[in-house]
Amino acid sequence: FQAEGGIRDYDVTGVQTCALPIYQTYWPGLPSHPKHDVAARQMSDFGAMISIDLGSYAAAGRFMSGLNLCSLAVSLGNVDTLVQHPASMTHRMLSDEGRTASGITPGLVRLSVGIEDADDIVADLRNALTNI
Repeated sequence: FQAEGGIRDYDVTGVQTCALPIYQTYWPGLPSHPKHDVAARQMSDFGAMISIDLGSYAAAGRFMSGLNLCSLAVSLGNVDTLVQHPASMTHRMLSDEGRTASGITPGLVRLSVGIEDADDIVADLRNALTNI
């Protein structure tokens, strides 16, 4: 996150209401997040990790294919914006039941927001979402 004029200035809650094919947004800064109260007590900021559920394995694949700035990565620790699709990457060896028990849906995509220009990140995500 950038302190001024960065991605933090974007209304993450707006992702839920915009006309984009996102079924669920998971970020502890959202009041609707099941652990929001805990995160608010324990954190001075809610962090740069966001997960979105795009509804299906195919939709997640089309989204990932449409990214240009954001990079595909198994590890989400970097200053660049990185994305991963757990169902086909980190959790691919689990059974469907094992993934479900771990909260991994076929359409789940994890994002680690980097320090690139916020407008560039948002544009890349919006463009990739139009592939769905």
